[in-house]
Amino acid sequence: MRGVVVGGTRSGVGKTVATLAVLRALEAAGHSAQPAKAGPDFIDPSHHVAVAGRPSRTLDVWLEGEDGLRRNYYRGDGDVCVVEGVMGLYDGDGSSTAMVAEALDLPVVLVVDASAGMESVAATAVGFREYAAVAGRDIDVAGVIAQRAHGGRHEAGIVDALPDGLTYFGRIPPHSDLEIPDRHLGLHMGDEAPLDRETLDEVAEHVDTERLVATASEPPRPESDDRKPTRDRRIAVPRDDAFRFVYPGVLERLRSRAEVVTFAPTDGDDVPDADGIYLPGGYPELHASALAGGPALSSLRRYASEGVPVLGECGGMMVLSESLTTADGDSYEMAGVLPANVRMHDRYQALDHVELRAREPTLTAGANDSVRGHEFHYSSADVGSDARFAFDVERGSGIDGDRDGLTEYRTLGTYAHVHAESGAFDRWVDAL
Repeated sequence: MRGVVVGGTRSGVGKTVATLAVLRALEAAGHSAQPAKAGPDFIDPSHHVAVAGRPSRTLDVWLEGEDGLRRNYYRGDGDVCVVEGVMGLYDGDGSSTAMVAEALDLPVVLVVDASAGMESVAATAVGFREYAAVAGRDIDVAGVIAQRAHGGRHEAGIVDALPDGLTYFGRIPPHSDLEIPDRHLGLHMGDEAPLDRETLDEVAEHVDTERLVATASEPPRPESDDRKPTRDRRIAVPRDDAFRFVYPGVLERLRSRAEVVTFAPTDGDDVPDADGIYLPGGYPELHASALAGGPALSSLRRYASEGVPVLGECGGMMVLSESLTTADGDSYEMAGVLPANVRMHDRYQALDHVELRAREPTLTAGANDSVRGHEFHYSSADVGSDARFAFDVERGSGIDGDRDGLTEYRTLGTYAHVHAESGAFDRWVDAL
């Protein structure tokens, strides 16, 4: 599967809209477009799936390693992969867009804001291309998509200014209907605030798909994937508005190892009988009342006390705590498995790639094993004096700045999200 990386000059330049337009343009030209996202993002991929109709691949060198990243890439099922970058092209020491492009050996299409420039668009692109050598990155900035560019003289001025070796792949015209609304964890999800399809298709007409496809390249093949055979185990995973942050690769891995049954706690579903329970992140703070009024929390408490392995990540850890207080000051009783009281804040409390080292054998790691993940949350946890932690934090914030992974019974709750390629989920399934 050939692919390109849609990188940006900075955050907020319009990479997501450009990526969606490219996806629509490729589909209109008869290609099967596979979306992907550089970096540990859950929200942008939800917009990808709303437009492309297939799960977006998470591509992160820190979370997956180069081989894992390539394996995840090749699990896509399209003929052209469009990888949306993260932040600016070179930003991020854990897994920048440039690092992902280098690991996959894919060309970069640079999204440049052209709202107040013509020749400056070319100058910016040249600078980003030449900076690769300064940054020590072996990447090819192949050309540009001009964001917020008009046609006519404006477009002609951009095209004429581009030097040899930099291709003009089209433009995204200014349009008020191309704005995705924000909230405290970023943009709204794709099924909550999808872009108008007709507007997006109009914009896609300005993308040169022929040049894009001709520029796309095929990444190196990964080393073989040592998947373990399916076992007779049953895993319960909530999938509703409170538990939305799941990497597709995680669910795929779990389904390859066990039977996965889903339920919707915010709709009143109880926890189904299972050998293990995985609680992913999401927005429990927005649905705390529904969670507190349903049967699932008491069932989680019962399953945990009976020794069923329960793994909660970020929002899942919050639900396993004793209480959750919203930013408005409303408090709700949670499952009460982990000795912590969680409070929401108006500003984010942690945002980084993380590295954890296990203090002793735990559900997702052996003693002294290192686990890499990502954290992004607006909550903090006030833990009890008797709290036990599974991990020391070597990078990141964790739960209290030095430690992560509250543990009780056979339950583990972390602020860190991890990917299946970390091996953490394989170890957890083995513990069922």
